[in-house]
Amino acid sequence: MVEMIGMEANRLRQARSPRVRRTIEATRKTLEAQLVGLDKDIDDSVRGSPVWRAADDLLTSVPGIGGITARTLIADLPELGRLDRRRIAALVGLAPVNRDSGQIRGHRAIAGGRTAVRNALYMAALSAVRWNPVIKAHYTRIVAAGRPKKVALVACMRHLLTILNAIIKTASPWKTA
Repeated sequence: MVEMIGMEANRLRQARSPRVRRTIEATRKTLEAQLVGLDKDIDDSVRGSPVWRAADDLLTSVPGIGGITARTLIADLPELGRLDRRRIAALVGLAPVNRDSGQIRGHRAIAGGRTAVRNALYMAALSAVRWNPVIKAHYTRIVAAGRPKKVALVACMRHLLTILNAIIKTASPWKTA
């Protein structure tokens, strides 16, 4: 829905005819109203289910995790809290894949997995690097070791996922050490 609103905004910038502009604006307003309704329905569903409400409260207790990320994880990653850290990272597509051949050691890269969850974790990691002291220290340590910033950010995504997995597994909210 958000992508459709963005597409309509792009179409509006290109439209020259006043009639076409009015039509696009009406379509965009309709989509925005539907998005507000969907957000309300999602909020009602999360608040209506004790299991989802508890998971939402636990996930949002972590600095850097907001409502959208928490709800994406609840909806698209029901295995959260049930698998170990390696399996959950592989499931999301954050486990490094070796590209080796014989004596040649290739680059390690992430691949596969659940794209929506990985995208949500990317945005959460950007926020967590700034506001979460544990993730910030992890990021700073990796960058100080000479690794590229994107590599450090992906490592923070995986670290954040591991923390979230442990929080759901133990059912205990975030505690600053």
